[in-house]
Amino acid sequence: MRGPAPILALAGGILLILGVLWDAFETAVLSRRVSRGTRLTTLFYRSTWPAWRAVAVRIRSDRKRENFLTVFGPLSLLLLIAFWAVCLVVGFGMLYWGAGTHMRTPDGRANLLVDLYMSGTTLFTLGIGDVTPTSPSGRAITVFESGIGLGFLALMISYLPVLSQAFSNREVSISLLDARAGSPPTGSELLRRHGRDCEESLEPLLREWERSSAQLLESHVSFPVLAYYRSQHDNQSWVAALTAILDSCALLIAVVEDGPVRQARLTFAMARHAVADLCHVFDLEPEPPRPDRLSLSDLSRLREALSQSEIALQSGPASERRLDELRAMYEPQVHVLSRRLLMPLPPWLPAAGVHEYWQATAPER
Repeated sequence: MRGPAPILALAGGILLILGVLWDAFETAVLSRRVSRGTRLTTLFYRSTWPAWRAVAVRIRSDRKRENFLTVFGPLSLLLLIAFWAVCLVVGFGMLYWGAGTHMRTPDGRANLLVDLYMSGTTLFTLGIGDVTPTSPSGRAITVFESGIGLGFLALMISYLPVLSQAFSNREVSISLLDARAGSPPTGSELLRRHGRDCEESLEPLLREWERSSAQLLESHVSFPVLAYYRSQHDNQSWVAALTAILDSCALLIAVVEDGPVRQARLTFAMARHAVADLCHVFDLEPEPPRPDRLSLSDLSRLREALSQSEIALQSGPASERRLDELRAMYEPQVHVLSRRLLMPLPPWLPAAGVHEYWQATAPER
């Protein structure tokens, strides 16, 4: 009798292997949000991102802080894959040991460390051959682990290009806002630059951002790790871009007299859907920003800037009340996403003296 330890090792190894395989399937293959709260991937990011974020907030230089944060997304993905692989090695090592597999070794001794070594060389298909199983159960586990190793490697190879393509599509839409809405993009600047012709010129842009918001929703809900991928420039981010689009739609619906209101409503609904669902993905409770992003004095300056661009505006308390209602539908969500990911929200009015990236001779990193 070997006691209960081997049975516990067998059970633990099976549960660990199944847990890793299912977690990898949900993360890399399943194209919908996973509602289950306790997952290996969730535990991994809940333990790594807060530590990385805590270090970042202590970096005084904005550029160095952004460069440090930029590393996390790609690095965390590689670490997650390595974490899965280590768990599989340990899980199969527990199976070898729990099943009492007899290993042939150069020195004739076998123990748990030998089983873990055998598991590692088998999962990564090294084929060294210095340790080999002699029992039928050991050979069966070896064949099964080899198949899992090949499948796991193929899954990861196919997973990375999907993320790269989704990230590239997102960044194209964000970069196109630079010349249209400033750096960082602001909703008021987007309207001001299109002037009195905003009804005709803004409708195609808003239609494109309706689609871009839907693509972002689909990709970031399916692959939440993309949320940690940061844009090429310090003043650009997917959170800031979505916020600027939502700000401009809110202005078109509530303040602008003659604008593409119907398309603004559709784009607002899609972009708001995206930020709301991503709050659910990250288990964030919406919270209004403090202080208010748009004070009464800022609203007065905003109206003045739009009027100077010959944009007809609605006036009166009903317009301001409608704008407040629209802001309350998305500002709490974008605020908590901004705070969680350390991606600053854009102001309603552009800051004075800010140079746009398209005017620079080289990208500012």
